[in-house]
Amino acid sequence: MSVPVFLADELGGSEVILDGPEGRHAATVRRLRAGERVDLTDGAGSVAECVVREVLKDALRLDVLDRYDVPAPEPRLVVVQGLPKGDRGELAVEMMTEVGVDVVVPWSAARSITQWKGDKVAKALGRWRSTAREAGKQARRFHLPEVADLASTAGVAALLADAALGIVLHEEATATLSSLELPASGDIVIVVGPEGGIAGEELARFEAAKAVPVLLGSTVLRTSTAGVAAAAVLLARTGRW
Repeated sequence: MSVPVFLADELGGSEVILDGPEGRHAATVRRLRAGERVDLTDGAGSVAECVVREVLKDALRLDVLDRYDVPAPEPRLVVVQGLPKGDRGELAVEMMTEVGVDVVVPWSAARSITQWKGDKVAKALGRWRSTAREAGKQARRFHLPEVADLASTAGVAALLADAALGIVLHEEATATLSSLELPASGDIVIVVGPEGGIAGEELARFEAAKAVPVLLGSTVLRTSTAGVAAAAVLLARTGRW
């Protein structure tokens, strides 16, 4: 059984009190007991290996056994996700977090059935970020993924222009994802369209920003699974897997 991971702001000293929502979950939901191992992380690469000394009402008193830093992986993988309908956005974020995507950028595409407007923006971002945080802990990630603010098409084009490699998944492309030459460092940015696909003007704008349209495979994937499938290919080819 793998050692559970919890988020903590402070990892210093020989003793840590894990309280708040994380401590409450550890003590009352996970029901951890004295002598059990726990790993703490700040989500940015710092790790404290701990053992439970005492279980408090809604917290744990931990002895720190060791500390270390995990370097950020290279190249960084950024997935621009066209807004899907329903709860498929959270599903996409969960799966991409599990495999190792570093940044997820929600994109308000022209053909997105779902549109985040007004109060919906903060609520939807909150759900995506909570999903990424919980999936990251479950996957024992010490660098939690970033869920960026909602991007416009112009914002996505800017990301592609600055990337070491920009990729657009498109069903009419002739090049395949597996055939691309990949950079050893920098950002690889992948654009995944919504259910309705990427509009012609959007594709033209992305190509003008140096992005390469590619075919993921011979089958048609849902927007919620295309990003994780593409990420798996790239993670294996870059040696991160």
